[in-house]
Amino acid sequence: MDNTGTSEKTPRVLSIPGDDIPIALRVTPQEKPKSQVNVVVLAGSLSALGLAALISGVLFSLRTQQTENATVATASPAPIQSKPSPTASPTSEVLLGHFAYSEAPRSELAPITDNGRIKLRKAAAKAYREMAAAALQEGIVLVPISGFRSIDDQQKLYFDVKAERGQVAEERAKVSAPPGYSEHHTGYAVDIGDGNTPATHLSVSFEKTAAFQWLKANAAYYSFELSFPKGNKQGVSYEPWHWRYVGDIQSLKTFYKARGDQKQVGDQPVENEP
Repeated sequence: MDNTGTSEKTPRVLSIPGDDIPIALRVTPQEKPKSQVNVVVLAGSLSALGLAALISGVLFSLRTQQTENATVATASPAPIQSKPSPTASPTSEVLLGHFAYSEAPRSELAPITDNGRIKLRKAAAKAYREMAAAALQEGIVLVPISGFRSIDDQQKLYFDVKAERGQVAEERAKVSAPPGYSEHHTGYAVDIGDGNTPATHLSVSFEKTAAFQWLKANAAYYSFELSFPKGNKQGVSYEPWHWRYVGDIQSLKTFYKARGDQKQVGDQPVENEP
């Protein structure tokens, strides 16, 4: 009896030649999803490093700023330059009421007497000769007593006479400037006398002479002015015979810069007009 009709057929299992693993059993198991742990850890590490770097940068910036602020705070402030006083030159030197002056170069001197012994700077010499000639036309004889004197000459005149007379320094300075501080070695100053009354030479009594009255009225036309009027701020004794030339820019700078552009007229010192 044929039993094939009633019995179940056993499923066939195919195999690949050379492979002893049945195809039914070769189903590749599904791969598990990659773990996210490593990615999270890496991202966290990078975030931590970035935050640390940011904090470090901020702290460094703060420390730098604090250091700069401390440096500025402790630095010495810049000196404030004050304006020079209108009555004194910031570069002038004063000794016993006299201002320091430079000595005139010998090449700049010219004679004002026939024998050539008394000299002034060329511009001052020319002006003086013109002034003396104009005075003579009116019967006034202007006599130059002293013009340029070197610093060495002034050394003897100040210290030797001071010792002979037993004068203290301040007393001597009222009538004679210390060496280096005399208007005479500028080449612009001249002592003038009256040829008709020689007894008044280098004396206050010279103010009573015709020569002095003529000078008061006319000297300015030749750019000469009285150096030491009565009550002058320098404290120098009144010298009606002592005149100085201020007829060019060099002479103006010599005298007026030393005095802070202060001019004295008559008995009262007044400020120059602008």
